[in-house]
Amino acid sequence: MSSAFRVKVPANSASVEEARKRVFQFFKEACRSLPSVMEIYNLYDIATISQLRSNIAAQIRKNAHVKDPKVIDMLVFKGTEELGNVVEQAKQRHHIIGQYVVGRQDLFKDSSVKDPNLSPFLKNFYTSNYF
Repeated sequence: MSSAFRVKVPANSASVEEARKRVFQFFKEACRSLPSVMEIYNLYDIATISQLRSNIAAQIRKNAHVKDPKVIDMLVFKGTEELGNVVEQAKQRHHIIGQYVVGRQDLFKDSSVKDPNLSPFLKNFYTSNYF
């Protein structure tokens, strides 16, 4: 496919500001790839580009407390690698839906709401597999 997503290990960021710029570059790159991701995985019936963009932003904000440039670089590298896997179709549609559209916590909440009479075994099974 596209050689734009070949993951290269860049030099370490010299400062937090440089690492922060790399985070913004990654976010822009991820947002630019959303239309093709929507097309590849046929997500039009369950999500919008805006919802996916918000999910990406939320994933980035989860690590807003990190101040070490090396750790930020590592997180950007992992995100770029994951984005490459998604764009190059290394994941299946249900992986994308479970990880980025619905979210793991929502899968468990939906399953317990649908059937309040779940056995303790199934509740434990769902909890251990989705959290």
